[in-house]
Amino acid sequence: MFQRCITILWPSFLIAGVADVLFFALFDPSQFLYREEPVFGSRLAAYTVGFFLFWLMGIGSSALTCFFQRGADEINRCPLMPSERPADCPKREGCADCQ
Repeated sequence: MFQRCITILWPSFLIAGVADVLFFALFDPSQFLYREEPVFGSRLAAYTVGFFLFWLMGIGSSALTCFFQRGADEINRCPLMPSERPADCPKREGCADCQ
């Protein structure tokens, strides 16, 4: 589970850094206005919010990639141990191809 989290978080962190640099190289955060007032109090606040928004988008993308990469055996695996399965389960203990 820890490895899967790292697989999702680390690439999205790197991409968020690159996206933040590219986005704010093109747009000045002091120019973001809402009702004639600046949205952010400082540029550092805009960079921070932008980085975390890009990181969240990257996390979503990486998580969806991991979700869709699962194989059929991982999706259809029974979460119960063979001894805990219902009596009428075909994959209960004693089955030759259970696991």
